[in-house]
Amino acid sequence: MRQQLAKIFSMAVVAFGCGRGTVYTQAPVESFYALSATDINGQPFSFAQLKGHKVMVVNTASECGFTPQYKKLEELYEAYKDKGFVVIGFPSNDFGGQEPGDEKAIAAFCTGNYGVTFPMMSKVVTKGDDQHPVYQWLTRKARNGAADNEVKWNFTKFLINEDGSLHSVLGSPVGPMSEAVTGWIEGRK
Repeated sequence: MRQQLAKIFSMAVVAFGCGRGTVYTQAPVESFYALSATDINGQPFSFAQLKGHKVMVVNTASECGFTPQYKKLEELYEAYKDKGFVVIGFPSNDFGGQEPGDEKAIAAFCTGNYGVTFPMMSKVVTKGDDQHPVYQWLTRKARNGAADNEVKWNFTKFLINEDGSLHSVLGSPVGPMSEAVTGWIEGRK
């Protein structure tokens, strides 16, 4: 039984990228700050306003086993927002149809259930032919200068340094309040 559980865990590590992830040091080819999105209320959101901040970009879903991470994402944001850190949530229905609602329903769910105050964007596609430009930057070395990456499931976390370079990518099981995240924000990682 123990061997079966170890095998299942190791498969989950591979499938979800549970580890801390590779730390990248390359400068971006295209500027992270030139990107933009539409927020959950339909307003333009320019990434230029993020200059000098550490940023976590995370794809979210309301009906996922990782959905309770919203609580810890909000806790993280509250703890560090006055220290140059921002969480940006991108709802996506790419994995298992776990974000079926429209922006109004998603916003109500996030605020009503988890008190989310960090910036939430409109629902996007994170992979495939219709991939949103932000996710094109996050997943393509030709744009981010660091590495080709894959969004493997809901709540994949991309960490962006204050200079706009990609720091690392963390899998869904890595909690928002993990040392991999807080150590990076505080400059220990």
